Amino acid sequence: MTQSENAKGSCLCGAVSLEIEDLDNHLGACHCHMCRKWGGGPLMALVGSKVSIKGEKAIKVFDSSAWAERGFCRECGTHLFYRIKETQQYHIPVGLLEKESNIDFNLQVFIDEKPSYYDFANQTEIMTGTEVFAKYAPDTEAT
Repeated sequence: MTQSENAKGSCLCGAVSLEIEDLDNHLGACHCHMCRKWGGGPLMALVGSKVSIKGEKAIKVFDSSAWAERGFCRECGTHLFYRIKETQQYHIPVGLLEKESNIDFNLQVFIDEKPSYYDFANQTEIMTGTEVFAKYAPDTEAT
């Protein structure tokens, strides 16, 4: 069962802070090439439905695909969010949170793009890129 709670987080330098309402406690890892290139490893993120941001002038948003954009702090470079354009759904890197308790790592996506040099010990649901697009964006072609 999904649990949600309110959470707070900030970038490394403190120029940007976030308050997230209804943060889903289910942690997902994205192994796609773009996420790994962006952060040097898989994106480990939680989904938040309502995000309030302070310090928006310090945020740079990169239009990373036809369906999503990525935000980071202009000052320190901290990755702040992956945001779905159509729904404005935020995927918040778990490391931003002040409190990282009650988190359930339960999903890995784009498992077909995961390199062989790492594995997680947790047993999770896994989905290929094709499965992700079929489930969450059936009208979108994977690229």
